[in-house]
Amino acid sequence: MAKELSRPLAQNRKANHEYHIEETYEAGMVLTGTEIKSIRNRRVNLKESFARVSNGEVWIHNMHISEYEQGNRHNHDPVRARKLLLHRKQINKLIGLTKQSGYTLVPLKIYIKNGVAKVLIGLGKGKKKYDKREDLKRKDAKREVQRAIKDAQLGR
Repeated sequence: MAKELSRPLAQNRKANHEYHIEETYEAGMVLTGTEIKSIRNRRVNLKESFARVSNGEVWIHNMHISEYEQGNRHNHDPVRARKLLLHRKQINKLIGLTKQSGYTLVPLKIYIKNGVAKVLIGLGKGKKKYDKREDLKRKDAKREVQRAIKDAQLGR
């Protein structure tokens, strides 16, 4: 029986800072044997990765999966483009949405679900500098409120 992991194996933390994520899609990935072993060992990085629709297929680019230590000469290329598995209706919808200016597909996290590696991709619209500053101000204000509540409960 496959065990489902609740914690993501890799996460793109900058994605929410750089983009307004409007929709998310769960997609499978076409992987080789050494790639899935490296992913299970948490040796994957989503930092500079992005997804693109080409020829009616969705591909993830610049996702770095380290070579498997016990792999032999048949080890994989760490940054090769990997095909994502989505339903045809989802791909057609993404084709229409990404043709609009400003929209892009951003990988958000990788996790194992029912023994299969999945990637959560988000349809994002790039934020402007002032949007990023507003988010940071909002985050700092929320942190100050939480700190004040905690101090009041402890009687400081």
